Amino acid sequence: MTEAAGATSAEAWGLVPAVGLVVVAAITLGLLVAAVDSVVLAGGRPGAALDPVRSAVRSVLEQRRTTLAPDRLLWRLGSSAAFVLAVLSLAVVPFDGSTLVSTSADLVWFNAAEALLWAAVWLVGWGPNAVHSLVGGYRFLAQGLGYELPLMFALISTGIAAQSLRTTDVVAAQAGLWFVATMPLAFVVFLAGGAAFAFWGPFAAPAGSDVAGGVLSELSGPDRLLVDGGRAIFLGATAAMATALFLGGGAGPLLPATWWFVVKTVTLVTLLVVVGRRLPVLRPDRFVEVSWVVLVPAALVQALVVAVLALAGVYR
Repeated sequence: MTEAAGATSAEAWGLVPAVGLVVVAAITLGLLVAAVDSVVLAGGRPGAALDPVRSAVRSVLEQRRTTLAPDRLLWRLGSSAAFVLAVLSLAVVPFDGSTLVSTSADLVWFNAAEALLWAAVWLVGWGPNAVHSLVGGYRFLAQGLGYELPLMFALISTGIAAQSLRTTDVVAAQAGLWFVATMPLAFVVFLAGGAAFAFWGPFAAPAGSDVAGGVLSELSGPDRLLVDGGRAIFLGATAAMATALFLGGGAGPLLPATWWFVVKTVTLVTLLVVVGRRLPVLRPDRFVEVSWVVLVPAALVQALVVAVLALAGVYR
C-alpha cells in the first residue's frame, strides 16, 4: 500500500488482494487486542498471549448452544454482522497513504459501520429468545444514546479541521500539527466511543455479570467467536482510526511511516485494554444522564472551537 495519498489499495493491487489484506489486518488487530487483554488479566503470566488462539480453536470445535424457540436466522445474522461490520470499518482506515476504498465521506462510512453494530448486537440479544440476552441487547441500545452524538461531533471536528471527510485528507492536514493538540476532548471521546461500541471496559454493561453475561449469555461455538472477534476488531479499528485522525497517521522521526503507524496503533490498543480493565463498569442510565448533560455540550463546544481555528487558518 504505497500509492500516493488518496489512492486505494484496490486500485493498486486489485480488489481481491486488497480485501484479503484488510481481512488479515482485521484479524491481526483482533488477536492483538485479545492477546494484550489476556496478558493483563493473567498478570503477565508466560504464554498468556497465546490463550486467545487456543480459545478460538476451541470455539470453532464447540457445539452451538440452543434455546427454546429461538429466531435462528436473526441470531446467526447478528453474530455474523458483528464481525463483518468490524472488518468493514477498517476499509477506510488510511495505512501508508492508502485505503481499501475511498469515498467522499470516509468518516461517515466509519461511523455508519459502528452505528449498524447497534442492529447487529440487538439481533444477537433478541434471537435466542432468552431474558438475560434480551436485557443485554436493551442495555446496548440505551447506552448508545449517551455516546453516539459525542462520537459524531469528534469525527466532525477532524473533518472540519481538514475541510474534508476523506481519511487520507485528514492525515495529510496534520503535516504541521497533529489534531490531538487542538482537539484533545474529541480524541478522548473518540476512544471512549469506540470502546463503548465494543462494549468494553467501563461500557461492558450489555455483557455484565449481573445479567449472567447479558447479550453474550447464550452465545457459544462459532457464534461466540464471531461476536468476540468483532468486538476485538472494533476496538483495534478504533485505535487505528484514532492514529490516523488525531496522531498524524504515520508521521514521526527516524522510523518509516508504516512503523510509526503500527507503533501508535499498538500503543493505543494497549492503553484502551489496560485502562478499560481498571475502570468500573458504568450503569447505562447514569452514563446517558452525564453524557447528555456534560459530554454532549462539551463535544459540541470542541467542534465549535475547531471551526473557529479552521477559519483562522491554523490548520493550513
